[in-house]
Amino acid sequence: MKKLRLAILLLFVSTSVFCQDDLLDILDDETPENKTKEIVTATFKGTRILNGHSIENRKDRELEFIISHRFGRINSGFDELFGLDQSNIRFSLEYGLTDNLTIGAGRSSFEKTYDGFLKYSWIKQRTGEKSFPFAVSLFGSVAIKTIKDYAPSDPRSFAESLNYVGQVLIARKVSSSFSFQLTPTYIHRNTVKIASDPHDIFALGLGTRIKLSNRVSFNSEYYYAFNESASIDARNSLAFGVDIETGGHVFQIILSNAITMIEKSFIAETTGNFFGGDIHLGFNISRTF
Repeated sequence: MKKLRLAILLLFVSTSVFCQDDLLDILDDETPENKTKEIVTATFKGTRILNGHSIENRKDRELEFIISHRFGRINSGFDELFGLDQSNIRFSLEYGLTDNLTIGAGRSSFEKTYDGFLKYSWIKQRTGEKSFPFAVSLFGSVAIKTIKDYAPSDPRSFAESLNYVGQVLIARKVSSSFSFQLTPTYIHRNTVKIASDPHDIFALGLGTRIKLSNRVSFNSEYYYAFNESASIDARNSLAFGVDIETGGHVFQIILSNAITMIEKSFIAETTGNFFGGDIHLGFNISRTF
């Protein structure tokens, strides 16, 4: 009987010790210090800030379909229905090869341009003991202009129609209500209009997001070009807009002086004066599968 009581006592003690260890592990996991040891997510609502790419990627095996639309200039007057009679549209498909790597392709009506890109999430913003203050992604794209805007006797070759873009996307989610992104940009154009136009354009982008509610945010975006083409009166791209999230959709309403929606165009070839009324109403609609 004494041996039985001793065995029961030892069993009770050992069970209590193990339960105490499990409880301590749970409490340790739930301490604020350990809770903050995580990757920061949702820096922006979608894969675009407005015209340009954000730090966000598609998840592994997610497919996103995006329709982007820009109307003509608002100051074109009633005869053009304040720009609604004119339009530029782009369709694209973007797929997450992994959680960190997205591939995409699109077609724009402007200059009948086809483009493809890769975006790789290189460094994540983290909180906690091993924190890192920024997220960094790498972006590269190639675009080909297929419009036949040349003389029949002097056709443009395939190589002459190509343009390339490289970007480093550096973003920080400062709080649940505010995020920003810096985007150093390099553009190379195989063909330029006149000899004095540079083949290489360097620019720096700044984008911000201010959260207004759980489903709505106000975004802004500006690209400063350090050099520009002599053949056009180029201006820096500026845009303001609103993100609206509705289930699997992200709907963006945009006001911008740029009518184009790929980097080589809206960064290097925008001619509109935003504060002079050269504003294009536009939208992006995305659907994720």
